[in-house]
Amino acid sequence: MFDTNLVVVGNVLAAPEWRRFEEPGSVVANFRIASTARRFDRESNQWVDGNSLRVRVTAWRRLAEGVISSISVGDPVIVYGRLHTRDWKDDNGNNRISYEIEASSIGHDLARGQSAFTRNTSATPPGVGFVDDPGEEPFAALPGSLGDSEPERDGVPERDGVPELEAPAPVEDPSGSPSDEEIALEVERLTADQPAPARRTRRPRKEPVAA
Repeated sequence: MFDTNLVVVGNVLAAPEWRRFEEPGSVVANFRIASTARRFDRESNQWVDGNSLRVRVTAWRRLAEGVISSISVGDPVIVYGRLHTRDWKDDNGNNRISYEIEASSIGHDLARGQSAFTRNTSATPPGVGFVDDPGEEPFAALPGSLGDSEPERDGVPERDGVPELEAPAPVEDPSGSPSDEEIALEVERLTADQPAPARRTRRPRKEPVAA
């Protein structure tokens, strides 16, 4: 019901093993990684190894093909996927439990080195084949013709591929409210009709009279 997805950063412990099933395109690859924590020991004044996690990684289909051609022993990798446990019995009949990750993404840890990437080639679409005869038309296998364009559609005429749209008609204001210019003129008229306020005269200061 609930999946446990997590990211594990570690090193590849063994070369990937792979199998191909009868169904076309079904390939599975498995390898083990170890993720070891690092901590600083104050007594020895140096970094030492801490707790370690060893987990088995499973990749399917195109991811498995990339693992087979890209991952080798000792590579620093980053694995993202779904974690689960697997119960099994050893040669002595003892019950064992192992942790496995069904990977969704796998890549190299570029903080610890450099890597080159090659993009997968897309599959050939149905109906398109390779030309064996030099005299054969290169696009003869394609359905239809490359020169056939889409039929014209009835509607708005186009000019240089862009529809020509009519300019929108002016919309009258149904409320009849005045425009900004009319409001500004009315304010100037009202201001001009009002008399200027009278300036307040300063009363002379009375000098004290000597006794």
